[in-house]
Amino acid sequence: MTDLAAGPVRLSHRRVLHIALPIVLSNATVPILGLVDTGVVGQMGEAAPIGAVGLGAVFLTAVYWVFGFLRMGMTGLAAQARGAGDDAEVAALLARGLMLAGFGGAALIAGQWLLFSGAFALAPASDEVETLARAYMGLRIWSAPAAIGIFAVTGWLIAQERTRAVLVIQLAMNGLNIGLDLLFVPVMGWGVEGVAAATLIAEWSGLALGLWFCRDALGMPAFRDWPRVLDRARLVHLAQVNGDILIRSLLLEAVFLSFLFLAAGFGDVRLAANQVLLQFMYVTAYALDGFAFSAEALVGQAMGARARSDLRRAALLTGIWGIGSGAALALAFAVGGGALIDLLTTSEPVRDAARAYLSWMVAVPVIGAVAWMLDGVFIGATRTADMRNMMILSTLVYAVAAALLVPAFGNHGLWAAFIVSFVARGATLAARYPALERQAEA
Repeated sequence: MTDLAAGPVRLSHRRVLHIALPIVLSNATVPILGLVDTGVVGQMGEAAPIGAVGLGAVFLTAVYWVFGFLRMGMTGLAAQARGAGDDAEVAALLARGLMLAGFGGAALIAGQWLLFSGAFALAPASDEVETLARAYMGLRIWSAPAAIGIFAVTGWLIAQERTRAVLVIQLAMNGLNIGLDLLFVPVMGWGVEGVAAATLIAEWSGLALGLWFCRDALGMPAFRDWPRVLDRARLVHLAQVNGDILIRSLLLEAVFLSFLFLAAGFGDVRLAANQVLLQFMYVTAYALDGFAFSAEALVGQAMGARARSDLRRAALLTGIWGIGSGAALALAFAVGGGALIDLLTTSEPVRDAARAYLSWMVAVPVIGAVAWMLDGVFIGATRTADMRNMMILSTLVYAVAAALLVPAFGNHGLWAAFIVSFVARGATLAARYPALERQAEA
């Protein structure tokens, strides 16, 4: 591709699917890696290595997730620059993103002792598990710049509608990781350090492959135009966008965590049942991500081009696919939810409890799809202050609903409050959508 900023391309269902389907396929590979990581250490015949890899992986994933704003912010800003036909800014944005990833990763490496000490203060483990987990994290932390850099590269590629490249990166990275797992642990006997080394090599290799896909931008003078890359106004805008997304994401995570914490008060069986049903929601999120990412790219380009009609059509087409997919998943859960519950757990009490609350999970894909798709629209438009403010309001609505419904209806009340949180997110963002269209004409 010689021109980063593409010319006008008609918005169509085919174009939405061209962006969305590689993301859906890419997401489908994510759980496989976790299964292999657990499987190879499980062959060591001891419980401690399994716990150490699980604990270390969860903690580092959570730390890296804090930088997930870089993926979303990059997509919106780069898509708008592309829509405006500003090749130089498209390239400069990639440079800014990689620069932030480098600084963020270096900070995590430098502060690893404090990070690890804090992790084990929050989640105490046996001496053996802690020793092994520290060994795992101490090696894997050196891929922090790469792991965060992949967020920036992925967001940039999505903005360019190059999601097939994102799929190739994910497949190559996970495939290499799995292959090295099988070499380093069962064959070479490296144990927990082998799993960490496999991930370290895979993440740096994934970043290298991502940069190769971005080589058109890397070769542009604007990528190395430091006065432009370090322009104060653009850096401040990038910080504002990413800061808003971070606050919104932390509040969203707080809702999910509180859902689990409150469920723990209903006993182990209901807690386990809720955890089983949440796996349905993760499947939904992975499936709808592709259409939300399509909205980010297409809405961002429309905003950059100041094309209100294209913005509306992008929101409509991606919304049709997102909500339609949510309805299909709801139907699948209604018909096959019981069988999926049986597949996920062999405990009869947990199976019975999960079936008792399954109807709530059937509602989530349809009701949640509106919020997920509007998130994509607002990310593409970089109306992140609206996202932040509406998430604050939605969290308050959820908290009030939980306070009123949980004491009265127990776990059913908790699920009702959870549904209310999706309704509040969708409704509040929908109320702000007209202002987004007005901005497109400004």
